[in-house]
Amino acid sequence: MADSAFDRETLLDVSVNLVPMVIILFFTLLLLFASPFAPNLFLDVVALGLHLVPFVLLGLLTYVSATVIEKG
Repeated sequence: MADSAFDRETLLDVSVNLVPMVIILFFTLLLLFASPFAPNLFLDVVALGLHLVPFVLLGLLTYVSATVIEKG
């Protein structure tokens, strides 16, 4: 059976990034399913981009920091 890519301590170190990711995901879903604004494609795309870009970048930062912690 293959071990996880990261050990328990590394996952605990980077788990602090999970809280902001859950918050961003919550507000993204809220925007998609219960938007208080009138339908406007341009504003919807901009708002969704402002949610998804930080979510993806934070996920990438979490992965990179986990690999750096694991090496050092």
